Amino acid sequence: MLELSRIRTDKEQVIAALSKRNINAESTINELLSLDTQWRGIKQELDRTLEEANRIAKEIGQCYKEGRVEAGNELKQQTTLLKQQESTLKVESDALETAIQQLLYQIPNTPFQDVVKGKDLNDNQVVFQSGTVPSFDFQAKPHWDLCKEKQIIDFELGVKVTGAGFPFYRGKGSKLQRALISFFLDEASAAGYEEYQAPLMVNEASGIGTGQLPDKEGQMYHDATDNLYLIPTAEVPLTNIFRDELIQHPEFSFKLCGYTPCFRREAGSYGKDVRGLNRLHQFDKVEIVRVEHPDHTARALEEMVEHVKGLLDKLELPYRVLRLCGGDMGFASAMTFDFEVYSAAQEKWLEVSSVSRFDTFQANRLKLRFKDHDKKTKLCHTLNGSALALPRVMAALLENHQQTDGRVAVPKALQTYTGFDYI
Repeated sequence: MLELSRIRTDKEQVIAALSKRNINAESTINELLSLDTQWRGIKQELDRTLEEANRIAKEIGQCYKEGRVEAGNELKQQTTLLKQQESTLKVESDALETAIQQLLYQIPNTPFQDVVKGKDLNDNQVVFQSGTVPSFDFQAKPHWDLCKEKQIIDFELGVKVTGAGFPFYRGKGSKLQRALISFFLDEASAAGYEEYQAPLMVNEASGIGTGQLPDKEGQMYHDATDNLYLIPTAEVPLTNIFRDELIQHPEFSFKLCGYTPCFRREAGSYGKDVRGLNRLHQFDKVEIVRVEHPDHTARALEEMVEHVKGLLDKLELPYRVLRLCGGDMGFASAMTFDFEVYSAAQEKWLEVSSVSRFDTFQANRLKLRFKDHDKKTKLCHTLNGSALALPRVMAALLENHQQTDGRVAVPKALQTYTGFDYI
Protein backbone atom coordinates (compact mmCIF):
# COMPACT_ATOMS: atom_id res chain seq x y z
CA MET A 1 0.00 0.00 0.00
CA LEU A 2 1.36 3.40 -0.94
CA GLU A 3 2.05 5.77 1.92
CA LEU A 4 -0.57 8.51 2.16
CA SER A 5 2.08 11.01 3.26
CA ARG A 6 3.98 10.36 0.04
CA ILE A 7 0.86 10.88 -2.08
CA ARG A 8 0.24 14.20 -0.30
CA THR A 9 3.75 15.52 -0.97
CA ASP A 10 4.60 13.83 -4.30
CA LYS A 11 1.22 13.64 -6.03
CA GLU A 12 2.48 14.33 -9.56
CA GLN A 13 5.41 11.91 -9.20
CA VAL A 14 3.08 9.14 -8.02
CA ILE A 15 0.69 9.74 -10.95
CA ALA A 16 3.61 9.76 -13.42
CA ALA A 17 5.05 6.52 -11.96
CA LEU A 18 1.69 4.74 -12.15
CA SER A 19 1.40 5.76 -15.81
CA LYS A 20 4.21 3.22 -16.46
CA ARG A 21 1.56 0.62 -15.65
CA ASN A 22 -0.75 2.24 -18.21
CA ILE A 23 -2.92 3.52 -15.37
CA ASN A 24 -4.35 7.04 -15.35
CA ALA A 25 -4.56 7.44 -11.58
CA GLU A 26 -5.21 11.18 -11.47
CA SER A 27 -8.93 10.97 -10.64
CA THR A 28 -8.36 8.30 -7.98
CA ILE A 29 -5.52 10.28 -6.41
CA ASN A 30 -7.58 13.48 -6.43
CA GLU A 31 -10.52 11.68 -4.81
CA LEU A 32 -8.17 10.21 -2.23
CA LEU A 33 -6.65 13.59 -1.36
CA SER A 34 -10.10 15.18 -1.17
CA LEU A 35 -11.21 12.54 1.35
CA ASP A 36 -7.96 13.02 3.22
CA THR A 37 -8.55 16.79 3.46
CA GLN A 38 -12.06 16.18 4.80
CA TRP A 39 -10.75 13.62 7.29
CA ARG A 40 -8.02 15.91 8.59
CA GLY A 41 -10.56 18.74 9.03
CA ILE A 42 -12.91 16.51 11.01
CA LYS A 43 -9.99 15.07 12.98
CA GLN A 44 -8.93 18.58 14.02
CA GLU A 45 -12.48 19.39 15.06
CA LEU A 46 -12.70 16.13 16.98
CA ASP A 47 -9.41 16.87 18.76
CA ARG A 48 -10.66 20.35 19.73
CA THR A 49 -13.92 18.83 21.02
CA LEU A 50 -12.06 16.29 23.14
CA GLU A 51 -9.74 18.99 24.45
CA GLU A 52 -12.69 21.20 25.40
CA ALA A 53 -14.48 18.28 27.07
CA ASN A 54 -11.37 17.50 29.13
CA ARG A 55 -11.00 21.15 30.12
CA ILE A 56 -14.65 21.39 31.25
CA ALA A 57 -14.39 18.10 33.16
CA LYS A 58 -11.56 19.56 35.23
CA GLU A 59 -13.56 22.75 35.77
CA ILE A 60 -16.61 20.76 36.92
CA GLY A 61 -14.50 19.01 39.52
CA GLN A 62 -13.20 22.36 40.76
CA CYS A 63 -16.76 23.79 40.96
CA TYR A 64 -18.00 20.95 43.12
CA LYS A 65 -14.89 21.12 45.24
CA GLU A 66 -15.57 24.80 45.92
CA GLY A 67 -19.28 24.25 46.55
CA ARG A 68 -20.47 25.93 43.32
CA VAL A 69 -22.94 23.17 42.54
CA GLU A 70 -25.16 25.18 40.16
CA ALA A 71 -22.20 26.22 38.04
CA GLY A 72 -21.00 22.63 37.98
CA ASN A 73 -24.41 21.39 36.80
CA GLU A 74 -24.47 23.96 33.98
CA LEU A 75 -21.07 22.79 32.83
CA LYS A 76 -22.32 19.19 32.89
CA GLN A 77 -24.96 20.13 30.32
CA GLN A 78 -22.20 21.45 28.08
CA THR A 79 -20.33 18.18 28.35
CA THR A 80 -23.47 16.30 27.27
CA LEU A 81 -23.60 18.37 24.08
CA LEU A 82 -19.87 17.90 23.54
CA LYS A 83 -20.20 14.12 23.88
CA GLN A 84 -22.94 14.11 21.27
CA GLN A 85 -20.75 16.19 18.99
CA GLU A 86 -17.80 13.89 19.67
CA SER A 87 -19.88 10.83 18.76
CA THR A 88 -21.03 12.38 15.47
CA LEU A 89 -17.52 13.45 14.53
CA LYS A 90 -16.12 10.00 15.40
CA VAL A 91 -18.61 8.31 13.07
CA GLU A 92 -17.73 10.73 10.24
CA SER A 93 -14.01 10.29 10.88
CA ASP A 94 -14.22 6.49 10.87
CA ALA A 95 -16.27 6.46 7.66
CA LEU A 96 -13.75 8.68 5.88
CA GLU A 97 -10.84 6.63 7.20
CA THR A 98 -12.44 3.45 5.82
CA ALA A 99 -13.07 5.09 2.44
CA ILE A 100 -9.45 6.26 2.28
CA GLN A 101 -8.18 2.78 3.17
CA GLN A 102 -10.34 1.14 0.48
CA LEU A 103 -9.04 3.56 -2.16
CA LEU A 104 -5.44 2.93 -1.09
CA TYR A 105 -6.03 -0.81 -1.47
CA GLN A 106 -7.00 -0.23 -5.12
CA ILE A 107 -3.76 1.57 -6.05
CA PRO A 108 -0.84 -0.67 -7.10
CA ASN A 109 2.78 -0.03 -6.22
CA THR A 110 4.68 2.62 -8.17
CA PRO A 111 7.31 1.11 -10.52
CA PHE A 112 10.95 1.74 -9.67
CA GLN A 113 12.80 4.29 -11.82
CA ASP A 114 14.57 1.59 -13.91
CA VAL A 115 11.24 0.05 -14.98
CA VAL A 116 10.15 1.06 -18.48
CA LYS A 117 6.61 1.82 -19.51
CA GLY A 118 5.03 -1.03 -21.44
CA LYS A 119 1.76 -2.75 -22.14
CA ASP A 120 2.44 -6.47 -21.68
CA LEU A 121 5.07 -9.22 -21.83
CA ASN A 122 6.07 -8.15 -25.34
CA ASP A 123 7.58 -4.98 -23.85
CA ASN A 124 9.73 -6.75 -21.25
CA GLN A 125 13.51 -6.29 -21.51
CA VAL A 126 15.92 -9.23 -21.76
CA VAL A 127 18.82 -8.24 -19.52
CA PHE A 128 20.74 -11.53 -19.37
CA GLN A 129 20.88 -14.87 -21.17
CA SER A 130 22.87 -18.01 -20.42
CA GLY A 131 23.30 -21.45 -21.94
CA THR A 132 22.76 -22.88 -25.39
CA VAL A 133 19.32 -23.73 -26.69
CA PRO A 134 19.51 -27.49 -27.40
CA SER A 135 19.37 -28.79 -30.94
CA PHE A 136 18.49 -32.46 -31.39
CA ASP A 137 19.10 -34.76 -34.35
CA PHE A 138 15.82 -36.52 -33.46
CA GLN A 139 12.24 -35.42 -32.88
CA ALA A 140 12.17 -34.06 -29.32
CA LYS A 141 9.21 -35.19 -27.27
CA PRO A 142 7.18 -32.76 -25.10
CA HIS A 143 7.30 -33.46 -21.40
CA TRP A 144 3.70 -34.72 -21.23
CA ASP A 145 4.59 -37.52 -23.66
CA LEU A 146 7.79 -38.31 -21.77
CA CYS A 147 5.85 -38.40 -18.47
CA LYS A 148 3.37 -40.90 -19.88
CA GLU A 149 6.02 -43.01 -21.58
CA LYS A 150 8.25 -43.17 -18.48
CA GLN A 151 5.26 -43.43 -16.09
CA ILE A 152 6.60 -40.64 -13.87
CA ILE A 153 3.68 -38.14 -13.86
CA ASP A 154 0.03 -39.15 -14.35
CA PHE A 155 -2.18 -36.27 -15.45
CA GLU A 156 -5.25 -38.40 -16.18
CA LEU A 157 -5.23 -39.93 -12.70
CA GLY A 158 -5.13 -36.41 -11.26
CA VAL A 159 -8.23 -35.50 -13.28
CA LYS A 160 -10.00 -38.61 -11.97
CA VAL A 161 -9.20 -37.99 -8.31
CA THR A 162 -9.40 -34.19 -8.18
CA GLY A 163 -9.53 -32.40 -11.53
CA ALA A 164 -7.36 -30.85 -14.20
CA GLY A 165 -4.22 -29.20 -12.83
CA PHE A 166 -3.67 -31.67 -9.97
CA PRO A 167 -1.27 -34.34 -11.33
CA PHE A 168 0.10 -37.41 -9.57
CA TYR A 169 3.90 -37.78 -9.45
CA ARG A 170 5.06 -41.38 -9.22
CA GLY A 171 8.22 -43.50 -9.19
CA LYS A 172 11.25 -41.63 -10.48
CA GLY A 173 9.07 -38.61 -11.16
CA SER A 174 8.25 -38.35 -7.47
CA LYS A 175 11.91 -38.88 -6.54
CA LEU A 176 13.04 -36.18 -9.01
CA GLN A 177 10.47 -33.79 -7.58
CA ARG A 178 11.70 -34.47 -4.04
CA ALA A 179 15.32 -34.11 -5.20
CA LEU A 180 14.62 -30.67 -6.66
CA ILE A 181 12.97 -29.50 -3.43
CA SER A 182 15.89 -30.72 -1.30
CA PHE A 183 18.43 -29.21 -3.72
CA PHE A 184 16.73 -25.80 -3.71
CA LEU A 185 16.42 -25.78 0.10
CA ASP A 186 20.05 -26.81 0.61
CA GLU A 187 21.24 -24.11 -1.80
CA ALA A 188 19.15 -21.50 0.03
CA SER A 189 20.53 -22.60 3.39
CA ALA A 190 24.08 -22.37 2.04
CA ALA A 191 23.29 -18.81 0.94
CA GLY A 192 22.27 -17.82 4.46
CA TYR A 193 18.49 -18.24 4.32
CA GLU A 194 16.83 -19.69 7.41
CA GLU A 195 14.46 -22.52 6.51
CA TYR A 196 10.83 -22.44 7.68
CA GLN A 197 8.01 -24.93 7.27
CA ALA A 198 5.02 -22.62 7.02
CA PRO A 199 1.24 -23.13 7.29
CA LEU A 200 -0.55 -23.79 4.02
CA MET A 201 -3.55 -21.68 5.01
CA VAL A 202 -3.59 -18.03 6.09
CA ASN A 203 -6.15 -15.64 7.50
CA GLU A 204 -7.53 -12.58 5.75
CA ALA A 205 -5.14 -10.18 7.50
CA SER A 206 -2.18 -12.10 6.07
CA GLY A 207 -3.60 -11.95 2.56
CA ILE A 208 -4.07 -8.19 2.90
CA GLY A 209 -0.58 -7.79 4.36
CA THR A 210 1.25 -9.07 1.28
CA GLY A 211 -1.19 -7.70 -1.30
CA GLN A 212 -3.05 -10.86 -2.36
CA LEU A 213 -6.25 -9.39 -0.91
CA PRO A 214 -8.35 -7.72 -2.05
CA ASP A 215 -6.55 -7.62 -5.44
CA LYS A 216 -6.33 -11.39 -6.16
CA GLU A 217 -9.22 -12.69 -4.08
CA GLY A 218 -10.74 -14.59 -7.02
CA GLN A 219 -7.46 -16.43 -7.65
CA MET A 220 -7.23 -17.97 -4.17
CA TYR A 221 -8.98 -21.06 -2.83
CA HIS A 222 -11.13 -19.93 0.10
CA ASP A 223 -12.64 -21.83 3.01
CA ALA A 224 -15.67 -19.66 3.79
CA THR A 225 -16.52 -21.49 7.03
CA ASP A 226 -13.31 -20.47 8.80
CA ASN A 227 -12.46 -17.58 6.43
CA LEU A 228 -9.04 -19.05 5.62
CA TYR A 229 -7.20 -19.02 2.30
CA LEU A 230 -4.95 -21.69 0.77
CA ILE A 231 -1.63 -20.00 0.06
CA PRO A 232 -0.67 -19.13 -3.54
CA THR A 233 2.99 -18.96 -2.47
CA ALA A 234 5.08 -19.29 0.70
CA GLU A 235 5.71 -15.55 0.41
CA VAL A 236 2.40 -14.94 2.20
CA PRO A 237 3.01 -16.81 5.49
CA LEU A 238 6.76 -16.08 5.56
CA THR A 239 6.40 -12.31 5.09
CA ASN A 240 3.53 -12.16 7.58
CA ILE A 241 5.86 -13.42 10.30
CA PHE A 242 6.86 -9.75 10.51
CA ARG A 243 3.35 -8.25 10.57
CA ASP A 244 2.95 -5.59 13.30
CA GLU A 245 6.63 -5.86 14.24
CA LEU A 246 8.92 -2.98 15.23
CA ILE A 247 12.59 -3.89 14.70
CA GLN A 248 14.54 -2.11 17.42
CA HIS A 249 17.83 -1.50 15.60
CA PRO A 250 18.80 -0.52 12.02
CA GLU A 251 21.43 -3.23 11.50
CA PHE A 252 19.03 -5.92 10.35
CA SER A 253 18.70 -8.28 7.41
CA PHE A 254 16.26 -11.17 7.57
CA LYS A 255 16.63 -13.99 5.01
CA LEU A 256 13.99 -16.71 5.03
CA CYS A 257 13.22 -19.64 2.77
CA GLY A 258 10.52 -22.25 2.73
CA TYR A 259 9.12 -25.10 0.67
CA THR A 260 5.35 -25.35 0.32
CA PRO A 261 2.76 -26.65 -2.06
CA CYS A 262 1.05 -23.65 -3.70
CA PHE A 263 -2.60 -23.40 -4.70
CA ARG A 264 -3.96 -21.14 -7.44
CA ARG A 265 -7.37 -21.20 -9.06
CA GLU A 266 -5.88 -19.65 -12.22
CA ALA A 267 -9.33 -18.29 -13.04
CA GLY A 268 -9.62 -17.11 -16.63
CA SER A 269 -6.49 -18.96 -17.79
CA TYR A 270 -8.18 -21.94 -19.43
CA GLY A 271 -6.83 -22.61 -22.90
CA LYS A 272 -3.65 -20.57 -22.29
CA ASP A 273 -0.66 -22.95 -22.40
CA VAL A 274 -2.26 -25.28 -19.88
CA ARG A 275 -1.03 -28.62 -21.21
CA GLY A 276 1.05 -30.85 -18.97
CA LEU A 277 3.01 -29.02 -16.27
CA ASN A 278 2.73 -25.59 -17.86
CA ARG A 279 -0.11 -24.38 -15.64
CA LEU A 280 -1.30 -26.19 -12.51
CA HIS A 281 -3.70 -25.51 -9.67
CA GLN A 282 -1.40 -27.21 -7.15
CA PHE A 283 2.38 -27.14 -7.49
CA ASP A 284 5.52 -27.15 -5.36
CA LYS A 285 7.82 -24.19 -4.89
CA VAL A 286 10.74 -23.06 -2.75
CA GLU A 287 10.47 -19.35 -1.91
CA ILE A 288 13.10 -16.93 -0.64
CA VAL A 289 12.01 -13.82 1.31
CA ARG A 290 14.03 -10.87 2.60
CA VAL A 291 13.29 -7.98 4.97
CA GLU A 292 15.86 -5.22 4.59
CA HIS A 293 16.84 -1.69 5.55
CA PRO A 294 15.88 0.61 2.60
CA ASP A 295 19.58 1.37 2.03
CA HIS A 296 20.27 -2.29 1.27
CA THR A 297 17.34 -3.16 -1.02
CA ALA A 298 19.22 -2.85 -4.32
CA ARG A 299 22.03 -5.07 -3.07
CA ALA A 300 19.57 -7.66 -1.74
CA LEU A 301 17.73 -7.79 -5.07
CA GLU A 302 20.99 -8.33 -6.93
CA GLU A 303 21.97 -11.14 -4.55
CA MET A 304 18.61 -12.85 -5.05
CA VAL A 305 18.90 -12.63 -8.83
CA GLU A 306 22.40 -14.13 -8.69
CA HIS A 307 21.13 -16.91 -6.42
CA VAL A 308 18.48 -17.99 -8.93
CA LYS A 309 21.01 -17.79 -11.78
CA GLY A 310 23.23 -20.18 -9.83
CA LEU A 311 20.41 -22.70 -9.45
CA LEU A 312 19.65 -22.75 -13.18
CA ASP A 313 23.35 -22.99 -14.06
CA LYS A 314 23.69 -26.07 -11.84
CA LEU A 315 20.62 -27.61 -13.46
CA GLU A 316 22.32 -27.14 -16.85
CA LEU A 317 19.34 -25.32 -18.32
CA PRO A 318 19.40 -22.50 -20.87
CA TYR A 319 17.68 -19.49 -19.39
CA ARG A 320 17.19 -15.76 -19.70
CA VAL A 321 16.38 -12.95 -17.28
CA LEU A 322 13.82 -10.28 -18.12
CA ARG A 323 13.13 -6.99 -16.38
CA LEU A 324 9.38 -6.61 -16.55
CA CYS A 325 7.81 -3.48 -17.98
CA GLY A 326 5.26 -1.53 -15.96
CA GLY A 327 2.27 -3.16 -17.63
CA ASP A 328 3.39 -6.72 -16.85
CA MET A 329 4.39 -6.34 -13.20
CA GLY A 330 2.44 -7.69 -10.26
CA PHE A 331 0.21 -5.41 -8.19
CA ALA A 332 2.59 -5.08 -5.24
CA SER A 333 5.90 -5.01 -7.12
CA ALA A 334 8.18 -2.00 -7.59
CA MET A 335 10.50 -3.96 -9.88
CA THR A 336 10.50 -7.59 -11.03
CA PHE A 337 12.97 -9.85 -12.80
CA ASP A 338 11.46 -12.93 -14.43
CA PHE A 339 13.52 -16.02 -15.17
CA GLU A 340 12.56 -18.15 -18.16
CA VAL A 341 13.98 -21.53 -19.18
CA TYR A 342 13.86 -22.78 -22.74
CA SER A 343 11.56 -25.68 -23.50
CA ALA A 344 13.22 -27.70 -26.29
CA ALA A 345 10.18 -29.68 -27.43
CA GLN A 346 7.68 -26.83 -27.08
CA GLU A 347 10.22 -24.43 -28.61
CA LYS A 348 9.39 -21.54 -26.30
CA TRP A 349 10.47 -19.89 -23.06
CA LEU A 350 8.74 -20.87 -19.80
CA GLU A 351 8.69 -18.67 -16.70
CA VAL A 352 10.12 -20.44 -13.64
CA SER A 353 10.82 -17.57 -11.24
CA SER A 354 9.94 -13.99 -10.39
CA VAL A 355 12.25 -12.01 -8.11
CA SER A 356 10.75 -8.74 -6.91
CA ARG A 357 11.36 -5.77 -4.67
CA PHE A 358 8.30 -4.24 -3.02
CA ASP A 359 10.04 -1.41 -1.16
CA THR A 360 7.59 -0.11 1.53
CA PHE A 361 4.40 -1.31 -0.22
CA GLN A 362 3.98 -4.54 1.75
CA ALA A 363 5.57 -3.15 4.91
CA ASN A 364 2.98 -0.34 5.02
CA ARG A 365 0.17 -2.90 4.92
CA LEU A 366 1.98 -5.12 7.42
CA LYS A 367 2.86 -2.21 9.76
CA LEU A 368 6.43 -3.54 9.62
CA ARG A 369 8.78 -0.85 10.91
CA PHE A 370 12.25 -0.33 12.35
CA LYS A 371 14.15 2.21 14.45
CA ASP A 372 16.77 3.89 12.27
CA HIS A 373 20.09 5.43 13.32
CA ASP A 374 18.32 8.75 13.89
CA LYS A 375 15.87 6.96 16.27
CA LYS A 376 12.97 7.67 13.91
CA THR A 377 10.49 4.91 13.11
CA LYS A 378 10.51 3.98 9.41
CA LEU A 379 9.04 1.31 7.17
CA CYS A 380 11.16 -1.71 6.20
CA HIS A 381 11.61 -2.94 2.64
CA THR A 382 10.55 -6.45 1.58
CA LEU A 383 11.65 -8.67 -1.32
CA ASN A 384 10.82 -12.18 -2.46
CA GLY A 385 11.53 -14.65 -5.22
CA SER A 386 10.86 -18.17 -6.45
CA ALA A 387 13.94 -20.33 -6.01
CA LEU A 388 12.41 -22.21 -7.69
CA ALA A 389 8.90 -23.12 -8.87
CA LEU A 390 9.07 -26.79 -9.83
CA PRO A 391 6.56 -27.64 -12.60
CA ARG A 392 8.19 -25.81 -15.52
CA VAL A 393 11.67 -26.60 -14.21
CA MET A 394 10.67 -30.25 -14.30
CA ALA A 395 9.24 -29.81 -17.82
CA ALA A 396 12.46 -28.17 -19.05
CA LEU A 397 14.67 -30.82 -17.41
CA LEU A 398 12.76 -33.64 -19.11
CA GLU A 399 12.63 -31.96 -22.51
CA ASN A 400 16.15 -30.50 -22.65
CA HIS A 401 17.97 -33.53 -21.22
CA GLN A 402 16.31 -36.24 -23.34
CA GLN A 403 18.78 -38.47 -25.16
CA THR A 404 18.90 -40.18 -28.56
CA ASP A 405 18.29 -43.56 -26.92
CA GLY A 406 15.09 -42.26 -25.28
CA ARG A 407 16.50 -41.86 -21.79
CA VAL A 408 16.42 -38.58 -19.87
CA ALA A 409 19.69 -37.54 -18.20
CA VAL A 410 19.63 -36.19 -14.64
CA PRO A 411 21.91 -33.15 -14.05
CA LYS A 412 24.97 -33.93 -11.93
CA ALA A 413 23.83 -31.51 -9.21
CA LEU A 414 20.75 -33.68 -8.60
CA GLN A 415 22.24 -37.16 -8.86
CA THR A 416 23.24 -37.40 -5.19
CA TYR A 417 19.63 -36.50 -4.31
CA THR A 418 17.89 -38.84 -6.78
CA GLY A 419 20.21 -41.83 -6.53
CA PHE A 420 20.02 -42.35 -10.30
CA ASP A 421 21.63 -40.74 -13.37
CA TYR A 422 18.90 -41.41 -15.95
CA ILE A 423 15.19 -41.95 -16.31
